[in-house]
Amino acid sequence: MTDRFARGSALLDQIHAGGGAQLVQAMSDIAPDLGRYIIEFGFGDVYSRPGLSLRDRQIATVAALAAMGTAQEQLVAHIEGALAVGVTQPEIVEIIIQMALYGGFPAAMNAADAARRAFRAFEARSPSGGS
Repeated sequence: MTDRFARGSALLDQIHAGGGAQLVQAMSDIAPDLGRYIIEFGFGDVYSRPGLSLRDRQIATVAALAAMGTAQEQLVAHIEGALAVGVTQPEIVEIIIQMALYGGFPAAMNAADAARRAFRAFEARSPSGGS
């Protein structure tokens, strides 16, 4: 394990509870290095940079994925991560509406569906059941 991997795993786990281990496991049978690269570079290098809070980084990530319109599963995961670091559901909906201007309405509609799934999953895992 490198310092980058350890730093990335800790940060990923903060955003996505247990996310580092899950990502490595999910990639282990097809592209184990890909999981390691995502953790080391994405989270160990980029996400851990000073200058933006985790909340701000998650807002930017949700916006980018929503505008792309082609990364539904990653969008669901990052919306859940955004919720975990303090972004509210109404803020996420506003981000999606804003991205309709840049990614188009089909991408925004897909993002809204991803948000619905992420909100439900996040609420199901919360101790109060979303209340």
